[in-house]
Amino acid sequence: MIDLHNREVVAHAMADHMRADLVRDALDLAVRRGLTGGNATFHADRGSQYTSGLFRSALAGHGIRSSVGRTGSCFDNAVAESLFATLKTEIGTTVWEARDDTRRDVFAYLSYYNHDRLHSTLDYRTPHETRVGYRQGLALAA
Repeated sequence: MIDLHNREVVAHAMADHMRADLVRDALDLAVRRGLTGGNATFHADRGSQYTSGLFRSALAGHGIRSSVGRTGSCFDNAVAESLFATLKTEIGTTVWEARDDTRRDVFAYLSYYNHDRLHSTLDYRTPHETRVGYRQGLALAA
């Protein structure tokens, strides 16, 4: 799951299936980490795991609005597709012996992506720097 404001991967999960409990687990991780705001919207494509009752209930339970893209719109998931293309390019075409090795390398890459990799869309800052450096404008009262 990616925060569109700062391009930070706020949660992730890996399994040998694409069921709704996988994306629910990732959502729960983002919430536990405190990386969802009070006015958050979760946007996804029309995949069955995102439109399932289980996942929609999890969103509602966390007070997160659901947003689903139009059928056939290639722009809705451009940021996520870009992340996966970058991951595949930068992590290489390794064939891992075991799922635990894959998990370790992918999660290590995501840490690098969030904390060390500079992003042109963020004025060549990291997603983490962008998040911690963000200050909402304050209205001063007299």
